[in-house]
Amino acid sequence: MKRREVITLLGGAVAWPITSRAQQPERKKRIGVLMGVTNDAEGQGRIAAFKQALQELGWTEGRNVQIEVRWTEGNVADRIRANATELVSMTPDVILANGTPVSAALRLESQSIPIVFVAVTDPVGSELVTNLARPRGNITGFSVFEYTMAGKWMQIIKETAPSVNQIGLLHNPSNPAVAGFFPEFRTAAQSLAMQLTVISARDPGEIDHGLSVFMQRPSRGVIVLPDPFTSTHRELIITLAAKFRLPTVYPFNLFAKSGGLISYGPDIVNLFQRAASYVDRILKGKPPGDLPVEQPTKYELVVNLKTAKALGFEVPATLLARADEVIE
Repeated sequence: MKRREVITLLGGAVAWPITSRAQQPERKKRIGVLMGVTNDAEGQGRIAAFKQALQELGWTEGRNVQIEVRWTEGNVADRIRANATELVSMTPDVILANGTPVSAALRLESQSIPIVFVAVTDPVGSELVTNLARPRGNITGFSVFEYTMAGKWMQIIKETAPSVNQIGLLHNPSNPAVAGFFPEFRTAAQSLAMQLTVISARDPGEIDHGLSVFMQRPSRGVIVLPDPFTSTHRELIITLAAKFRLPTVYPFNLFAKSGGLISYGPDIVNLFQRAASYVDRILKGKPPGDLPVEQPTKYELVVNLKTAKALGFEVPATLLARADEVIE
């Protein structure tokens, strides 16, 4: 064998491991998702919007990213803790968290895995972050409401039903983040000459009982506070509001689209789409603590005229003119 042939063969032998290593597929990134709502069409729509936005950024499930989704079916504390523990044990590269209770549970489980939250009320007051502009630590994301929204909900219900002077505030007392709304409600109630009644509910039975008792008051209306629990049980709330002919204002468009009278709040699906950009940046090496907590950029007023007619309410033209969507 000639010397040149020997060198060629040796060169090829050395090149084999290098070529083999170069052809090894890159490790798939892992994303954990913990949803604070029911696994229904609304919840699936949020996940689909997140995945679509991720794909537009170059992350395709099954090719270069693996996504593990867990559902808590509303604000059930034991289920939230169990799912949070399970997801953290998988050591994903980043976790997407939907809602304040879910985010708080994950924060307790891990101070190292990056967490991006969506639809959290008062991230500072909830002790998820210490600063909105520079969260530091391992968590950041997208907040959902400022407490001043309470006054706007009060104005909407007064404009819709001017005779109303008793307002029931339906909320989940297990979520401490909603407490910040109450001072704002009291201020608005004084200026509008209204009286407030807090309706606390931790399960469907308490929703039924609370609204049944409240409906006995004259000139009454209801405001449903934002929480995964109220979103999960929206069909029951809407059914009871119709049964008792209660003018009701809801925090998200999913209520109005499900038959509720009026909703005013941020577009949650849009927040999930925006969250994909934070997950993308974290997967590419950006520390979550360097990403500022962002506020909603879009609020939607949705009026369900079909429901208004069924309840015998005439929605004023001024409110309809401001509506982003009217359901007829």
